[in-house]
Formats: sequence, structure tokens, C-alpha cells
Amino acid sequence: MDISAFGEFELVARLTAGLAVSTAGDIGVGDDCALLDLGRGDLLLATCDSQVEGVHFSLGSSPSEHIGRKALAINLSDIAAMGGTPRYALISLLLPSHLSIEVLDGIYAGLRAQAQRFDTAIVGGNISSTGGSPQLVIDITLLGTVERGHALLRSGAHAGDLICVTGSLGDSAAGLQTFLHTTTDVSPQDLQTLRERHTAPEPRVREGQLLGALGGGKVTAMLDISDGLSGDLTHLCERSGCGARVDLAAIPLSAPLLRVARSLQHDPLDWALHGGEDYELLFTLRPSALDEVRSAIQQQSGTPLTVIGEIQPPTAGLTLSHPDGHTEPLHPHSWDHLNHPSP
Repeated sequence: MDISAFGEFELVARLTAGLAVSTAGDIGVGDDCALLDLGRGDLLLATCDSQVEGVHFSLGSSPSEHIGRKALAINLSDIAAMGGTPRYALISLLLPSHLSIEVLDGIYAGLRAQAQRFDTAIVGGNISSTGGSPQLVIDITLLGTVERGHALLRSGAHAGDLICVTGSLGDSAAGLQTFLHTTTDVSPQDLQTLRERHTAPEPRVREGQLLGALGGGKVTAMLDISDGLSGDLTHLCERSGCGARVDLAAIPLSAPLLRVARSLQHDPLDWALHGGEDYELLFTLRPSALDEVRSAIQQQSGTPLTVIGEIQPPTAGLTLSHPDGHTEPLHPHSWDHLNHPSP
């Protein structure tokens, strides 16, 4: 049996079954980062991710600096999802022989600029040839820290908590579609906005730090939206042992997304629910903390916060609530790295 018989998350579960952490305070596989207790001061966060040409980016459609920025941004987003502070990055490059030095310089310029924005030091890495493969691969390991007692996990949500997101959803998926399909009646400004949400996403590092710093159990669980709202909410509910209700009318959709959806005759909520790569934060909080949390996020970062639903008992499952009051099951249909290659 080859790996095509498995989905990404099935394969991860198979490979990591039985893995043990070294100390009782450590958290290994299953969250956005590994959380490691070295026995002193802050806790250590560790994450890694790969970007593969032809799967995650295209040299023909993405500026080389954007490729570098995105490669680090998706790791920064994992640190943000834990409420942490990024510190050190290790960059490994698998290089095809035909890659031009100008493209590589641009990618590294994007990496350096992104690292400087978030006070992250690039401290090493590795360079290797891809042999006969024509694909460029960028693999990054990122280390960060989080104050003891302030790490936000996927596992803390409880029935009655509010479900919240930062920013708007579906923009990255809409941007990808504009590369794949002709849009004759969309403004250049809308195209640029959505395409940059896809090629150069903004990690919500400051917002994650603000949420982690609140303390008092106000924010109960968090992760970033990398695989799509439906899939990532499913991950959160599985880890927390709960259900969830999502109010469709509350999902934040940007004006450029709505205009592109009309042009392509596509349901914008499909992109918001299942598109992935938005790298917004999805989190749950106690209802009594909503005003404080919203004020802290908007005043100190300027990022909108939207309540999109409520955590339910596990027996309720995951549901979508329509404006007319009827509900339907929410089935996760999100990005799978093994089964959804992109141009």
C-alpha cells in the first residue's frame, strides 16, 4: 500500500503513534507547536514547515520575495497560535540546478525582511541539491518562547465559549482562484489584494501575543487557520472534546472577496469555510471576556475580531447555522498536503 491511500492527518497519526515526550510538562504532536519545558524561565516552542514548488507556490505567479516571506510567515503563524514570541529560524534549501541565482537572492531577501519584521534571527540551516527533481523546496524550523502559564493550546475550549476569528476569511483561496481563472470584471486593486493574501500572508504574531498575555483563562483555546476554517475548527474540537456551532452570517468576508466571488460565480462562504492558508487566528473565549479581548486586540493591533459561533457539548457535533434558523452538519473539507497539490 502506498501513501496515496492515506490522507495527511491519517498519515500523521500513523507515524506519530506512541511517540513520547521527555518530561511531564512537554506537549509534542497535536498542537501548532511542540511545547517544551526546559526547567527554567519561559517554555520553548518548536515548529517546522516545508514549501514545495508546484504544491505551495509557483515561481511563475509569485514574486520571489513573496515566496521567502510566505515560507517564514507560515512558521511565524504557528508561534502566534500558541501566544508565543518567535526567536530563531533555521532555513534548509533543496535547490534544483536550473534555479537562477537572482530568484534565490529574491527568496532570501524575503526571508530576511520577514525575519527582521518579527525580531527573528536566522541562525543557520542547510543547502542541498534536489538531484534530478526540478522542484525547489524550502524547509524551515522555527524556535520561539512563551511565558510559563500563558501558552494557548487547542485543548482548552468548553461548551458556552465563544468562537472568534481575526481578520477576514477566504481571501487566500480567492486569490489563488484569480491565478487559475480569468476575471475580466475585477479591478486591479482587488486582484492585488487577494493575490497578496495568498502569496504573502500576514502572520498574526502581535495578536497572538496579546491573546496569550491576557491570562485568567479568558482565552481558552487557539490555533491558526492554515487548513481552512472547517478543518481547523474540527482539530480544535477534537482536542477539546467538544462540538461547535458556526453562524454563517457572522463569518467575516472582505469586499474584494465578494466581488471576485461574483465574477467567478462562486459561493464566497465555500472559500471562507474550506479554502485554507488565511493564517488568521481561530480561538475560543469566555463570553464575559469578549469586550476586554476585543478592545485589547483592536486598540493594540488594529485587527478586527469577529464572533462566529459558540462551542457546544460534544453530543451536538459540528453544525452550520443559517440566517433563517435552520442548521446542517459542518463537514470538514480542507487542505490536505497529500491530496491537494496546487499549480
